[in-house]
Amino acid sequence: MATAHASQNVSPMPEGVTDPNYKPLPGRLGNLTAQQQQVLDQFKKELQEEGHFVPERMDDAMLLRFLRARKFDLHKAKAMLLAAEQWRKDFGIEEIMKNFDFKEKALVDKYYPQYYHKMDKDGRPVYIERLGLLDVNELYKITTPERQLQRLVYEYEKNTLERLPACSKAIGHPVETSCTILDLKNVSLTAFYRVKGYVMEASAIGQDRYPESMGKFYIINAPWGFSTIWSFIKPWLDEVTVSKIDIIGSTYAEKLLQQIPAENLPKEFGGKCVCEGGCSLSDAGPWNPNGKEATSTS
Repeated sequence: MATAHASQNVSPMPEGVTDPNYKPLPGRLGNLTAQQQQVLDQFKKELQEEGHFVPERMDDAMLLRFLRARKFDLHKAKAMLLAAEQWRKDFGIEEIMKNFDFKEKALVDKYYPQYYHKMDKDGRPVYIERLGLLDVNELYKITTPERQLQRLVYEYEKNTLERLPACSKAIGHPVETSCTILDLKNVSLTAFYRVKGYVMEASAIGQDRYPESMGKFYIINAPWGFSTIWSFIKPWLDEVTVSKIDIIGSTYAEKLLQQIPAENLPKEFGGKCVCEGGCSLSDAGPWNPNGKEATSTS
């Protein structure tokens, strides 16, 4: 009987849910077993007793991301969270969020576009990275790998603090992950190797400091030689992350449109969105109500 009881959902639905069809996935608020709820409660209790609990950041949803990343092994999840907290201090997150100004954003966009743009059909913010447009020589004339990483972390924090809450409100249920499009059109192996260090650090930050933040991940325009690049990238990723990655060639539009509304997908990827000044610089989405309006084309 104890086993049967442990498998029952004992977690109340999270606040703010207005979508009547929302069914949280296992291990999320609203779909926790008795055992998972017990581990969550113990996790929070230990953090509070040991002086590590930060109430303004460590809500139940955040703690559950670390627990899911470590398959609800309390010891491992706690070690992961404490390592992330130490990293936040060492990296200077508070200082970055107060004072970081990526003035070179428009110039960097020409040589390595990386941007968030609207939502997919599940309410996730869409993140687009065009590695195939990378021009390392020009990129490092105007910025540095260190500033690129600071920008990455700034955007991760903004995603947590602004984008995901805005998407959650817009869709009517909690949104905790992003939908990523990595475009490899005309990617240069030589250029990739020159930014391999940055890509490795960026991947590690995503996995270790912001766990369970990947929803969908599309690698499009995968070139003939992509297997070589993939052989470098894949070992950095855990098996859960790898399982979420969909590698597509040049016939990707139909697959993307199954997940992203045409009016939210930039025209260059088969959608209908054409933002004033370019989608890559618009930061269009429910988190930016005062941003430039995008237009849709037929």
